[in-house]
Amino acid sequence: MKTYILDGKVPVPESDFDKWGAWFESHDRHVAETVVGFLWWKRRVSTVFLGIDHSFLDEGFPVLFETMIFGGRHNGYQSRSTTWSKALRDHEDACAIA
Repeated sequence: MKTYILDGKVPVPESDFDKWGAWFESHDRHVAETVVGFLWWKRRVSTVFLGIDHSFLDEGFPVLFETMIFGGRHNGYQSRSTTWSKALRDHEDACAIA
């Protein structure tokens, strides 16, 4: 399992599991969070830094960010990305369809 922390907005490998765990517990990992709609039509779009490579391959860039929609007809929509800037674009795209 490949673990990462953020240095600002840049993922950095962290192989020491204790250091990774301490960082993971002490930092806000939200990239963006948006509530769309109102009253019973509320949907939440959340984008977070995962801290663990979700590519599950030994090639290419690590997949470290996830955007999800909670509520509405796109409930459970998910998008994953490799960089902070792409995660923000995914978040904006999800807000547009939420």
